[in-house]
Amino acid sequence: MRILVFDCFSGISGDMTLAALLDLGLPQEKLRQELAKLGLGNFSLEIFRGSRSGIAALGLEVKAGPQEEHHRHFSDIRKMIETSTLEQSVKEMSLAIFQRLAEAEAKVHGQRLEEVHFHEVGAVDSIVDIVGTAIGIDHFSPERIVSSELPMGKGFVQCQHGRLPVPAPATLEILKGYPIKNVDVEGELVTPTGAAIVAALSSGVDAWTNMKIDRIGYGMGKREFPDRPNLLRLIFGETFEAYRSDRVAVLEANIDDMNPEFYDFLMERLFEHGALDVSLSPLLMKKNRPGTLLRVIVEEKDADRLSEAILRESTTLGVRSYPVSRKKLPREIREVETKYGRVRVKVSGELRFQPEYEDCKRIALEKGVPIQEVYQEAMRKRK
Repeated sequence: MRILVFDCFSGISGDMTLAALLDLGLPQEKLRQELAKLGLGNFSLEIFRGSRSGIAALGLEVKAGPQEEHHRHFSDIRKMIETSTLEQSVKEMSLAIFQRLAEAEAKVHGQRLEEVHFHEVGAVDSIVDIVGTAIGIDHFSPERIVSSELPMGKGFVQCQHGRLPVPAPATLEILKGYPIKNVDVEGELVTPTGAAIVAALSSGVDAWTNMKIDRIGYGMGKREFPDRPNLLRLIFGETFEAYRSDRVAVLEANIDDMNPEFYDFLMERLFEHGALDVSLSPLLMKKNRPGTLLRVIVEEKDADRLSEAILRESTTLGVRSYPVSRKKLPREIREVETKYGRVRVKVSGELRFQPEYEDCKRIALEKGVPIQEVYQEAMRKRK
């Protein structure tokens, strides 16, 4: 399995991420050609080599033209990306990162999502950093992205809203549920853009030692720190263990006063919000009342957001949460061609080959055939 590790020992920002992807092997010409599809206007992308603490790395600087607009609404940026000719996967990653930023800004400033007015993030350099990062990730196409814990500096930072504490409020909002650690460094180590990149693209914090390293890239930050090189390190390679280990969060709630018909809607909503799995189990509660145990498995970084969804969409008054470790076999989704149409199948090793239920259901309804027949037809494509 191809894996990309964000080793954020000195934090992360948008320009450090893009520079590290270039050092990892993203062709500069491809980056420039893809960025041109945005129609951003007059800007230049300067890429240069330097070093931090004797470690060679790439840095970059985006220079906008004199007429370039520095403030954009989230809706403007979304329209720019959606109407571009970028690859769909690049659009989706870019919008996921901007969505995280917009949700955090809306929460911090008490606005609706569509009212969010980006300042620094709306400038052309931030758009280049975010969309360029999506282009780079798409180029390497890792099957999994993980990161180290994110180090938080201290002090204050100056921005369009004035002098703000470090970590910035938007940064903390983005990183709800994501592991962070305090370090004794004066200054901003993790920017809102860097936080949004990790939160949107990474599956969480995980050890990455069980891998065969293919390449390493370093991206430079603009400041020098006395106790550490201001670098972001990206490691790209292949995992080789028989199974994969990671950490997730389990959310639980006991419910005894909700209309049973609402559970189907609740499960759909939780999956839409990013739940990995949702299950319901019967309970016998106090006073012998029948109840239901709702159990939801989520990425650790999504625990707070899914807890809020449970409280909003169900009748429970509280949600329990706890972290768990899990082991899982590597798997991939493939498509097979059947006489009824294309069906996605989940494949793990040589023994597991499972047609996707929703595809079989859709085709059975469209073709007017039994779902078992569609399922068996897909199973015949197993090699």
